[in-house]
Amino acid sequence: MNKLILAVGKVLQKKGYAGLTIGNISTEAEVDKKLIYLYFGNVNNLIETFLKQRDFWNIAEKGVVDEILQNPDELGKEAVSKLLQSQYNRFYKDKLFQKYIHWELGEKTELLRDIANTRAEIGEKLFERIEKDFLVEDIDLRSILALQMAGISYLVLHAKTNGSPFCGLDINKSDDKERVNKSIDYLVNLLYKQVNK
Repeated sequence: MNKLILAVGKVLQKKGYAGLTIGNISTEAEVDKKLIYLYFGNVNNLIETFLKQRDFWNIAEKGVVDEILQNPDELGKEAVSKLLQSQYNRFYKDKLFQKYIHWELGEKTELLRDIANTRAEIGEKLFERIEKDFLVEDIDLRSILALQMAGISYLVLHAKTNGSPFCGLDINKSDDKERVNKSIDYLVNLLYKQVNK
């Protein structure tokens, strides 16, 4: 099973999304394609298994999401900053996750939609715990964090896809990459300062 799951990633890197066929995956894994049906039922279930293992929210990078959900009273600016920085750093390092997000943005499939829905459900649990600090000031926390998370994704995809600077920042250079980490923390602190937290 693991050989097949790993083969999905290798095929995705070598041949792109269109290359994710039963033949290509079984050849890459060096196993009979019948095993895909035996272990996963079909190729889509195999691909879904691979994608769920790679998705930031589903794997809860280094336990960050799980830790936050288990300790809701400790959820504050440090935890939010840590979560956003963890997303940024994982996304920056993980080429397969970058390809996966490209695929998700470029194609509309039921499989990708299901994974996005699962991600949204996990995000909803986090928002329910975070938003209570911002209701008094009527701050649209969801929109602010959506812009920040989308910015993180775009910045990484831009740097890793075409390698050119964005707004004068080249996050492929360690100094600029660290500047973004510091800015994530700065923006979260600024947000919490608005509600005296």
